[in-house]
Amino acid sequence: MSARKILLPALLIAGALLSVRALCSNRDALRQIVQDECVIHWAQQHSASPCERVGAGYAVLADRKGGAHFLLIPTRTMSGIESPEVLEPGAPNYFDAAWQARDRIVAVVGHGVPRSAVGLALNPKHARSQDQLHIHIECLRADVAASLQSNSERIAGAWSRIDVAGWHFDALRIMGEDLGASNPFRLLADRFPDARETLQDYSLIVAGMQFKEGPGFIVLTGTGLPGELLLDSTCAAARSDPVAAPRAQMRMVPAEIAANKAVSTGT
Repeated sequence: MSARKILLPALLIAGALLSVRALCSNRDALRQIVQDECVIHWAQQHSASPCERVGAGYAVLADRKGGAHFLLIPTRTMSGIESPEVLEPGAPNYFDAAWQARDRIVAVVGHGVPRSAVGLALNPKHARSQDQLHIHIECLRADVAASLQSNSERIAGAWSRIDVAGWHFDALRIMGEDLGASNPFRLLADRFPDARETLQDYSLIVAGMQFKEGPGFIVLTGTGLPGELLLDSTCAAARSDPVAAPRAQMRMVPAEIAANKAVSTGT
């Protein structure tokens, strides 16, 4: 990887994180929206507003910036990927719930979206602007989808290192239509059993995939690029004649910033 290829994204990410810290005054915005509005409205009126839906232990909220971008948010308080609650016995499989919510992407783009175009992402602690766990539900960037497709047959049921659109990740294959039998949080914790205190530094990404053997997923983790930056709310990868997502589509400001601005400014 060239020095320029490393330096430019690093500078953009650093600048974005500074912008996030400067603009975000309420790091509890998502938790407040879910707990103080969505859950209460669902209990009292059977309306999930302003969320899209409220399920067993989670809510799905449309990102305030628009596009085919949604957030899966637990209804209980938990800060993020490092939260021990995600590994508790009987805890909801939040990634499976996020996968089931991909129908919201279809509703926005207005046409079918293949499973290999859908991505779920959880950012590391240092790259998030909200202290309530939330999983991004979007399409994969077109170049990321193409990279995963080209690597798909090399990815097995044991962790291995792969290159995705110029970045290194550990990758794992999961077979199945859904994630009901596989909890990505548990898979990540088992990957690093002696270093769970450092899990806050990792991104966790789940990409749908159609393998030769059948439907499944590719799980990615790493400490380099925040997971959200592998996604694309325009869903270019789902177009019949996809246009490669330019580097500019690497949204350098985490999308949940809009929720903070909406709460703090009323917009």
